[in-house]
Amino acid sequence: MTAPATTDSTPTAVLDRVSLLLDTFDGPGRLTLSQVVERTGLPRSSAHRMLERFVAMRWLRRDGRAYELGTRLMELGSLALHQNRLHAAAAPILQELHRVTGYVVHLGVLDGSDVLYLDKIGGRLAAELPTRVGSRYPARNSAIGKALLAYTPGRTDDLTGFTPELRKVRDLGVAYEVSQISGGISIIAVPIGPVGGVHAAVSICGPTSHLKFDHRHASPVRMAANAIAHSLAGRGGGTGPIAHRNRLQSLPTAATGLRAQYA
Repeated sequence: MTAPATTDSTPTAVLDRVSLLLDTFDGPGRLTLSQVVERTGLPRSSAHRMLERFVAMRWLRRDGRAYELGTRLMELGSLALHQNRLHAAAAPILQELHRVTGYVVHLGVLDGSDVLYLDKIGGRLAAELPTRVGSRYPARNSAIGKALLAYTPGRTDDLTGFTPELRKVRDLGVAYEVSQISGGISIIAVPIGPVGGVHAAVSICGPTSHLKFDHRHASPVRMAANAIAHSLAGRGGGTGPIAHRNRLQSLPTAATGLRAQYA
């Protein structure tokens, strides 16, 4: 028996058409509907319907009868580039933060109303936490999300929508939270960068019996966040993590027993 022919309604066919149409904009200048039809070979009605749908989604922008790449694609491209640079800059510093404190370390960015986790480092305790790289969680329900909401671009001029908790995070530069999804787990999160220039945050989390909401435990997170920001800005060069290592190591923590327990 022969396999049924692929129809235009199948996911593969849809994605192929999306890729085909967007690839026509791989170059400078704008394209009209007629030019898109000529380059793709798509039926005119189908091409027009897709183009207008992409305009509504901000993937494309229409000016009169001409189309060009839209702001959403630019945002996604910029986010992908930033996240790659961010992960490269942060990875060794996150490792050092975990090694020094013994706590589970997260790196996250704000994506819509959610936190998107880019990295997670820890021993056995990390496996017991439900977060994972690539997972999402409502920003307003997590320390790392609140750190991002309080400092992220677009939320820096008008504070009328801020809750008292977000105002406190803005004032302190650090967010504290007892996990709503893992009982008995405390979290300390710090935004990476200045007010209005934050695109990510770093956090440590561990049992509330070990991790206290005080300056002693917040300091290494602040230093790690500053080291990542400096590295992203090019001020730390290749020695950013090393320059901050001795300072991180010199900070007292209560995690000695935790490291032994969850190593």
